[in-house]
Amino acid sequence: MALAAGVRLVQKVSSTRLFARVAPHVIPALDRGVHRLTRGKVLLSARMLPGVILTSTGARSGLPRRTPLACMPEAEAAGRSWILVGSNFGRTGHPAWTHNLLAHPEATVSWKGHDIPVTAVLLAGEERAAAWRAVRAFWPPYAAYQSRVEREIRLFRLTRR
Repeated sequence: MALAAGVRLVQKVSSTRLFARVAPHVIPALDRGVHRLTRGKVLLSARMLPGVILTSTGARSGLPRRTPLACMPEAEAAGRSWILVGSNFGRTGHPAWTHNLLAHPEATVSWKGHDIPVTAVLLAGEERAAAWRAVRAFWPPYAAYQSRVEREIRLFRLTRR
């Protein structure tokens, strides 16, 4: 019961505009540091949501870019595919990692201490609609993020290569 109350509190806080301003500067840095110190076994933010470290290729630079991200593992594909949500915490622009995946869909995720090569596909149409319903049920604050922006939040399915 206390855990459920804690999750609801975190969901409420993460839906706020203040969180959207502060979190992008704090959470990724903490995640990268903890991930490095634990040799890929722990992501701090994964205490509330599953997470990966996405290593993509920079759309313009061509350099590797490491980004800690919340994800929704797809249950029917247990450890074989994940949905990534380009919410950018409900801020106006698409996050840089989404541009990277559009330009270079071959990437790697660090998942539970294992580096896994993946291919990213931008979801559209009914496939996106079904995934959007699933991620909103999985983490309700995504609905608040979408309500604050005019752009359609990008959803990607990452599948093991």
